Amino acid sequence: MPFRAFRPHPDLASQLACVPYDVINTTEAKLLAGNNQYSYLRVIRPEIDLDPSHDPYSPEVYKLAAKNLTSFITKKILIQDPEPALYVYQLQMGDQVQTGLAGLTSVDDYDQGLIKLHEKTRVEKEQDRIQHITTCGAHTEPVFLTYRNDETLTSLLMAETAGDPLYKFEADDGIRHTIWRVKELEAIRAAFLRLPCLYIADGHHRAAAASSCRAKLRSENPGHQGDEAYNFFLSVTFPHNQLKILPYNRIVKRTPVDPEALFETLTKRFQMSETKHPSPSCRGNVCMYIGGRWYELLLLKSTPPPCDPVEALDVSLLQERILAPLFSIGDPRQDKNIDFVGGLRGTEELKRLVDDGTATAAFSMFPVPIEDLFTVADQGRCMAPKSTWFEPKLRSGLLVHKFV
Repeated sequence: MPFRAFRPHPDLASQLACVPYDVINTTEAKLLAGNNQYSYLRVIRPEIDLDPSHDPYSPEVYKLAAKNLTSFITKKILIQDPEPALYVYQLQMGDQVQTGLAGLTSVDDYDQGLIKLHEKTRVEKEQDRIQHITTCGAHTEPVFLTYRNDETLTSLLMAETAGDPLYKFEADDGIRHTIWRVKELEAIRAAFLRLPCLYIADGHHRAAAASSCRAKLRSENPGHQGDEAYNFFLSVTFPHNQLKILPYNRIVKRTPVDPEALFETLTKRFQMSETKHPSPSCRGNVCMYIGGRWYELLLLKSTPPPCDPVEALDVSLLQERILAPLFSIGDPRQDKNIDFVGGLRGTEELKRLVDDGTATAAFSMFPVPIEDLFTVADQGRCMAPKSTWFEPKLRSGLLVHKFV
């Protein structure tokens, strides 16, 4: 759905745009923002402007986010488009190019299952997004959606890239970001509406929070019609064949058993060999870094692969056959003995975390194929937490949906 986006002044786009709130911690956000008064991190990570001892989930933090967003608008750092529009957002990382449609997506479609999930949300993270959305009166970051490639829609989106862009810049990580305002609005809307369903690639908590916020606002509005701005959330939707999924790796902070006993158990249960390669060679394998060495393990040494699409995932096999029985990690969403290292941080980060004592063991995963995501989502199932890491990431602040 077209909308009147708030977006950066053309001269400020590269200074304002920032990485998503959930791929960095507060310390990293503070370093990235530095002295840049235009950094959108001051909206999505407002605690960087407060004392480090401040609770990042306190009401004052959300109020500061709203204040900073209002200030950006008042000072014309963010300017609202005069007419509703759709946008084409293209990202380029090396040879990889992905081109998607940015606009508003219906909360009704989400609630009715037309936007399919593959990940469970965590209550505390969802509540954080609810507070941020409600206090700001805005969806400050997009939900990253995907669709099974439709040649008609994809061709229409590519045709839009022939025109002059609103923004074109290269971020400090080398990823190029370009945005165009859609000209063939009705043709693209018609092609988009013919899609049978959409899938969340990244942003499950933002989408769930948008639904919760809409429910609250609807209950408080006796004149609710269904077309109010709060009935929609900000999204960017890409064809699946342009996306790249990177591994979402794991570290275990403390090993509850003696290392020698652990090795003995692993060699009995799995085909295991020392390797110079820190990434698994194929699906069904995982690499483990422990004691200064890398090992590759075949997760299915003696048993056939499960028929269930969730149980057959490498992250599920690792959890069921290694992390739970050998490291006593029950629920990886709650257990504080496990942490996750995504995407471009890579295997060197895993090695560093073990070598400096932050963790005792690290596991390098094979990337989840996009078709596995579709299979799980189509069955109404969920993958293990932190199964997929999409790269490149959308930049936040380039398009903002203010609904109050």
